Amino acid sequence: MNRHIKNIARYALTAIVFITMTAVSLCGQEIPYKFGAGLSIGMSGYAGDASSALYRHPGFAGQGMFRYQYDARWSFGGNIAFMTLSGNTADMDGVRPGGIEYSFKSTVADLNGRVDFNFFPYGIGETYKSLRRWTPYVTAGVGVSMAFCNGNTAVGPNIPLGIGFKYKPAERFNLMLEFTVTKVFNDHIDGPDLSDLNQIESSFLKNNDWYSYIAVGFTYEFGRRCETCHYVE
Repeated sequence: MNRHIKNIARYALTAIVFITMTAVSLCGQEIPYKFGAGLSIGMSGYAGDASSALYRHPGFAGQGMFRYQYDARWSFGGNIAFMTLSGNTADMDGVRPGGIEYSFKSTVADLNGRVDFNFFPYGIGETYKSLRRWTPYVTAGVGVSMAFCNGNTAVGPNIPLGIGFKYKPAERFNLMLEFTVTKVFNDHIDGPDLSDLNQIESSFLKNNDWYSYIAVGFTYEFGRRCETCHYVE
């Protein structure tokens, strides 16, 4: 497995765990709208048995997002993404057993649940809430990937880890830039003929299939929270 991809995932997971542990006790600031939905588009990449460089064979990625915005720091929801992946062993260093070369193109559907954490209280509102119109954030979750390659279908669970930056140009609108890497627990994302290309037995947890995307997108907020009127005689 590509060493750099391992390091990226390790650092992202460490940051998410640390931030979660230190932020759980913080009191969140309420924001006006409960929900957010939007779209993003970008570039996908693959690292595995047929490519050691994540974006050597870039593809297209599109994604739909829905979030329940718990407060100014936390949100929970789901993503559905579609992307194209490709690779070619001819571009890699080293020689496969028997001089085998392999290339593939696949289309992947990814459905996952996410937890997002904003580094700063995010939003537009009263000064006393100390909300910011921009913030970096981290995201993590669990999901399932379905890959269609050479007439075959492969399904497997996945773990997405990501970092990003968001900006609020208006009360209900958000713009974002996000980088995500996804570990897939299935060695057939790159086709059924590639899982034993190196003729080395590997376990369920140690397969080589990862994919990633860099995307820009937007969300629109809706579902205004009820505001309590504190009436005083």
